[in-house]
Amino acid sequence: MNLLMVIFALVAVFGLIGTIQSIREKAILGIVFNFAAFAVFGWFVFMTIKDQGFPPSLH
Repeated sequence: MNLLMVIFALVAVFGLIGTIQSIREKAILGIVFNFAAFAVFGWFVFMTIKDQGFPPSLH
């Protein structure tokens, strides 16, 4: 789960970067999909860290 959380965090960061770039280019569809990826993956990472801590406990 630890490596998966790191990968999901990277996807969330890339979603945030893509959202900012899409806002600069005024691409509505890009804003929607990038923000959705940022919100979903970012929320998963946040709740996983909140629930299990970082690094996650095994038991």
